[in-house]
Amino acid sequence: MKAQKKIALIADDDEFFRMALATILTSKLKFAEVVQAASLDEAVEKLSARPDISLSLFDLAMPGMESPANLRAVRDCFEALRVAVVSSSKNRQDILSALEAGVHGYVPKGLGVADLAHALQLILDGVIYVPPSIADLPAQGQPAPTREAAVPAPKAALAILTPRQRGVLELLVQGKSNKAIARDLDLGEGTVKVHMAALFRSLGVRTRTAAAVAGGRLLQPES
Repeated sequence: MKAQKKIALIADDDEFFRMALATILTSKLKFAEVVQAASLDEAVEKLSARPDISLSLFDLAMPGMESPANLRAVRDCFEALRVAVVSSSKNRQDILSALEAGVHGYVPKGLGVADLAHALQLILDGVIYVPPSIADLPAQGQPAPTREAAVPAPKAALAILTPRQRGVLELLVQGKSNKAIARDLDLGEGTVKVHMAALFRSLGVRTRTAAAVAGGRLLQPES
């Protein structure tokens, strides 16, 4: 049987780092192809269009990655996908928030090539990778509730939405179906589904009706 080629996605707005990481994935971990994205919205659209991607790496500082809810939505909608954060942040709460969102690992960008490749291989092998340095990071007292768990204030709720999520919300408030939203925004229905899942988490709701009501209240002052 012919072995299935491995394909990864790197979502980071630093083009130089994307190229360096792509080299590690192809030369060290034998990935046949590496897809690149510069924002969360672009990453979601490429994941929806490429079901053959098996590993996705996200930077917490990239455009659109304002809330752990976005990582959780990716995990919920792409259950077979291995998802990891590769970030320059060494903040203990950033690490814990990403892990609570269900990612398969948190890899510091400061690792050397060999250690970075080793960490990614562990994630591919099914290990939840946590940087050993987390044991040495100072605790920051009682952590504040994450934006995923808390009900955000109106302005805060709008602020954490990506441009695509806001566009989906505006059309949802108009009563449009996922199919109609996909047509109006020139997206796949799978992409709309991911954005909808992220909206539910960001708004603290569980149904389309509740999201539409909440969205109507948030958008009304600006209409």
